[in-house]
Amino acid sequence: MEFVLYLVLGSFAGVLAGLFGVGGGLIIVPVLVFSFSAHGFAPAVLTHLAVGTSLATIVFTSINSILAHHRKGAVRWPLVLWMSLGIVVGAALGSLTAAAIQGPMLQKIIGVFAIAMAIQMGLDFKPRGTRDVPGRPALSAAGVVIGWASAIFGIGGGSLTVPFLSWRSVPMQQAVATSAATGLPIAIAGALSFMVVGWQDPRLPSWSLGFVYLPAVVGIACTSMFFARIGANLAHRLSPRVLKRLFALLLLGVGINFLI
Repeated sequence: MEFVLYLVLGSFAGVLAGLFGVGGGLIIVPVLVFSFSAHGFAPAVLTHLAVGTSLATIVFTSINSILAHHRKGAVRWPLVLWMSLGIVVGAALGSLTAAAIQGPMLQKIIGVFAIAMAIQMGLDFKPRGTRDVPGRPALSAAGVVIGWASAIFGIGGGSLTVPFLSWRSVPMQQAVATSAATGLPIAIAGALSFMVVGWQDPRLPSWSLGFVYLPAVVGIACTSMFFARIGANLAHRLSPRVLKRLFALLLLGVGINFLI
């Protein structure tokens, strides 16, 4: 029954990711926190376990997205390369930062981030392209910051990378595609770092590799990749503005729940 729950979560996260154009981490992390809590996992590690597991699932779900964008020629691979150099470092630092934060406090930090994303999506804040594409050192520096924050929140970084690239005058379609490509190194580096940081923690449940819970990874990955396509098809039939506002309300509820 536990594995069935993760299959359902994967399908739900996949549909929402396809509908709203964001990584499934914004949905996966809160649901895993509630699920792990209901299963009686140790409160001190369940939030870290949810974040690390979310990053591990993004490794699988991001591959289909990258291939689809690459076929359309929208990925700016030189930008991906130089940002990824910083992302690997940032993701490792993010996992260490998250490990140093107590579980309840980490939930509150994630709650604040969810509320911020709800406000951004609900009011449709978008940065204007006022500057040129940065050089290689600046791209790597931005990658460090994005990788660090993404590892703490258990996300693929799209909600951070897309606004940054748009601000630096990268066309929106290319910004989304390039962001999808940078999500893979974020997920790989973050998941591996959470495995190492949590390795052999005595409070972890069985079937864990550090702060990555394998049954959840397998269950979510099995369904999210398929259902993301369904969500993408639905997105073309429904009003994007209404969808974003509905998702913003969902994130707002999640954020408030985490805070209180």
